[in-house]
Amino acid sequence: MRQWGFVYLADGCDPERDVSRVDTGACLTVLVGVGEVEQVVAVAERLVTEGAQLIELCGAFGPVWTARVIDAVGARVPVGSVMYGGEATQQLYDLFSLGA
Repeated sequence: MRQWGFVYLADGCDPERDVSRVDTGACLTVLVGVGEVEQVVAVAERLVTEGAQLIELCGAFGPVWTARVIDAVGARVPVGSVMYGGEATQQLYDLFSLGA
């Protein structure tokens, strides 16, 4: 693999501005932040157009938006997503103040 992309969701991110590239010389990793879940499909398509051979999504997109990205990029590249096991439920709950 020569290039892949990771898309994450964070308040205030702009996918035109919040792009980081890590180039080891052997592989380019492109990280893109989006502020709204709806932006993920266009960003994934852009990453593929720019040469990404694989797309990974942060767990915040969940199965619905992951499926939408898979539908959008078709068979061009594999798409995966980060998932958390049940053992992380309380930590995620606390981190995002879901009880507040």
